[in-house]
Amino acid sequence: MKKFVIGIAGGSASGKSTFSDNLEEALKPNSVKVFHMDSYFKKPEDRPRAAAPINGKIYMDDNHPTTMDLPKLAQDIEYYLKNGEAEIVIIEGLLTLWDENILKHLDLKLFVDCRADERIVRRLKRNMTWGLTYDQISDVYLDLVRYRHDEYVEPTKWRADFILNGSNPSETTLEMITTYVKEKIKSWNSL
Repeated sequence: MKKFVIGIAGGSASGKSTFSDNLEEALKPNSVKVFHMDSYFKKPEDRPRAAAPINGKIYMDDNHPTTMDLPKLAQDIEYYLKNGEAEIVIIEGLLTLWDENILKHLDLKLFVDCRADERIVRRLKRNMTWGLTYDQISDVYLDLVRYRHDEYVEPTKWRADFILNGSNPSETTLEMITTYVKEKIKSWNSL
């Protein structure tokens, strides 16, 4: 059975995971398998370190492609596409549209766009619940994350089939995508 594969990318705290969760729910009763790129972070000791462009401060670089085991994710996706049960596969993460080995499998490419000021506020709220301080979160964002966004994430927006509003997600967008995916699957199954 051919699976419909959806890729969802966007900046840190843009709303990728929220949209992915909402889409998974909206696609029911179709079966859905979700791959979250964040589940493929390497162990902290194996992640790259980088010097901030402005002040040279060294940070663990969690927004660089080598911080995640992208080859393992691509391998797991390929295995699932051959052997998995779900008819819809969602791949969600910062670099979903960046990695060629993931990109080649996508039937629908989505980019959740959200202004930088809103993403930093969301990131602050989220990461403070994890026990990080305001200064820790804002320093790494201003010193490194925003540069990685410009380098690796933002350019992939132009690979997307649709750019979604992460600041004001709409039911219309969710409904249109859900209808499109279900109709595609229906047409494939009728062949």
